[in-house]
Amino acid sequence: MSKKVISMKNLLLISILFVGYASYAQDATPKVDAREKEQRARIHQGRANGELTQNEASKLNAQQRHIHKTERRAKADGTVTRTERKKLNREQNRASRNIRRQKHDAQTKNVQ
Repeated sequence: MSKKVISMKNLLLISILFVGYASYAQDATPKVDAREKEQRARIHQGRANGELTQNEASKLNAQQRHIHKTERRAKADGTVTRTERKKLNREQNRASRNIRRQKHDAQTKNVQ
């Protein structure tokens, strides 16, 4: 075999390994993804039944976007460290508290 064929095979092998590793990194935060989905559902449900005003829902959704951005940055290098996981958990705890507070405050959407 020529050196060119061997180097092409090596390149192919490396790219397959890289793609596999990158896809593993994308799934490295299943708990964060599940909480994110549940929090978005809580915001939607609060908006639908009048517990959240449009302004409150907008602010809560912006907080969810920030968490998602933080998660993407944590996954960017292929490894989500313990510190990054703690930060994501802390942000999601704060968002969960904010959702509960906004849903149970005195402000409501005018529901007919």
